[in-house]
Amino acid sequence: MAESAVADTPTVENHTFQAETRALLGLMINSLYTHKEVFLRELISNASDALDKVRLRALTEHGLLGDDTKLEVVLRPDEKAGTLTISDNGVGMTKDELTKFLGTIAFSGSREFMQKLSGDASKDAKLIGQFGVGFYSAFLVAQRVVVVSRAAGHDEAWTWTSSGEGTFTLAPGGRLRRGTDIVLELRDEQKEFLQPWRLRELVKKYSDFVGHPIVLESEEVEGEGADEKRTKSTETINKGSALWTRPKGEVTDEQYAEFYKHVSHDWDDPLARTHFTIEGTQLFTGLLFVPKRAPFDLFHREMRSGIRLYVKRVFIMEECQALLPEHLRFVRGVVDSDDLPLNVSREVLQHDLVVESIKRQVTKKSLEMLEALASERKDDYAAFWKEFGAVLKEGLHLDPNNKDRLAKLLRFESTHEGGGLASLADYVGRMKEGQPAIYYISGPDRAFLEKSPHIEGLKKKGYEVLFFTDAVDEWVATALPEFEGKKLVSAMKGEIKLEGEAKDEEKKDEADPAWGGLIQAMKDALGDRVKGVRMTERLTDSPACLVAGEHDLGANLERILKQHGQGGLPGGRRTLELNGSHPLVVNLRELVKEPKHRERVRQWTEVLHDQALLTEGSPIADPVAFAQRMTALLVESTARELGETPAGGEAPKVEV
Repeated sequence: MAESAVADTPTVENHTFQAETRALLGLMINSLYTHKEVFLRELISNASDALDKVRLRALTEHGLLGDDTKLEVVLRPDEKAGTLTISDNGVGMTKDELTKFLGTIAFSGSREFMQKLSGDASKDAKLIGQFGVGFYSAFLVAQRVVVVSRAAGHDEAWTWTSSGEGTFTLAPGGRLRRGTDIVLELRDEQKEFLQPWRLRELVKKYSDFVGHPIVLESEEVEGEGADEKRTKSTETINKGSALWTRPKGEVTDEQYAEFYKHVSHDWDDPLARTHFTIEGTQLFTGLLFVPKRAPFDLFHREMRSGIRLYVKRVFIMEECQALLPEHLRFVRGVVDSDDLPLNVSREVLQHDLVVESIKRQVTKKSLEMLEALASERKDDYAAFWKEFGAVLKEGLHLDPNNKDRLAKLLRFESTHEGGGLASLADYVGRMKEGQPAIYYISGPDRAFLEKSPHIEGLKKKGYEVLFFTDAVDEWVATALPEFEGKKLVSAMKGEIKLEGEAKDEEKKDEADPAWGGLIQAMKDALGDRVKGVRMTERLTDSPACLVAGEHDLGANLERILKQHGQGGLPGGRRTLELNGSHPLVVNLRELVKEPKHRERVRQWTEVLHDQALLTEGSPIADPVAFAQRMTALLVESTARELGETPAGGEAPKVEV
């Protein structure tokens, strides 16, 4: 019989759910999920975690377990009462913890969660899994949920009750030992979950690997009325052995998938996995997974590692950051060491040589898992890259020892006609004969970069250009100056000399009588806003562009730094490059020879400079002046079309 009777007391507190929790319960109660049976997996998983936590505390809090040392999860179906109780003698919860964990979506970022709770039901269901709120799955099958919990080391128990309709109550409870009872008052259409055979089936399917006994206490009734006889039976219905300790050949894909869901609280199957044992100076076993989808907090500062640490099959730590480098923080799974002490702390882990050795091996196995995914399942790797590529790129800066391996895992969109993601190896394999470098351009997105004037000359030569569209790509370019002997070169920095261009292009500079006058006039007009003015081979269709020095901050990096609060940084001066074959530039070269046109050339230089700022994605210093100059040009152009200005005459004066 469950120990979950509410104490005889009028002290009942009424509470309202957090707004996000109310919305979540609405989704639950309105049948988001196709497979309602997953509620049992989630509640058993939570009970298992509570048992792990009390066992961990008992390592340092001697006497915490008392005489209640057999840790287990107990299922008690009561067909007569229509209830299913899931009990554990784990760490339990205080009154405040019941309010915090069951009345609130207990994580930072709940607002982001609610912003994502829109769209079709299947998408929302997967999001709920990502956010680790499995307790609320109880309302998939229950019309009312009663939770009675007594925290380890405390003398009082508390009862939490809710029908999932926006409120819950708290009252003193009557549990005699530590741990938690979750009593589900099942809906009429969900009474199948009171059948012992059904519970055995679900435990075998979803929770067979749980490291604590899952005990089924069932009762069979024979006869009626005065002849009624009740026979109780108790049986352990899971194997209870840690999945990672079993030989790989004895574990099915389905069992791996369910174990992943147990440790990650995800609702999807994993995208990839690796199961390994390391023997030598250290002995440890690992079972690692890559999720299909990124968690909501992947880029939050407080986002933590997903690796669970065990020592000789004893749970030690939920989120062991010391076992994974930051750029692999999306990996989930367990590591079980035979060499670490049971009382190891987070502080010790940070400086332990054994832990450092384990971390190197876990990193190696994680990268091998990704390499296999990239070579054997290209479409799945593309899906992985979409979710986690920006995180993996961080490793080029954070993990120089694995830079070469990480470089081979990089993927980028590019100008290649075949479409899809390009690896650096793909790019090198497609390079044109005589192409000197790997070219890339950085900016906010592909659509913007495809139209950039900076890549016109490269495209004309048939050179592929990589699109660097993640903020971290700016640091990728710094950390990875070359790949397989080919230098990475920005299309927006330095001078670009294209193989095979006419040699006289090099003569188009300030000393060239044909161009010197225009270059000097433009320098005078722009002053210290530019580093210089020069002719270029980079452009084919556009008249001008701005180019940063090879080692200077580019326009995209300046924009990123300003978006992240670095607005005080001075803007880097760039060089204005001119397309000597463009009709506008050729006309300006001729006009500057006549003193009467010098003012007009100055104004048009300002327009060209502002246009160059726009095409690189930078703001214009004086948008009003830019609009006035453009208006004047439009008025002049339309007047000429109407024949109001004689050819070669002055344009009409325009007040703007």
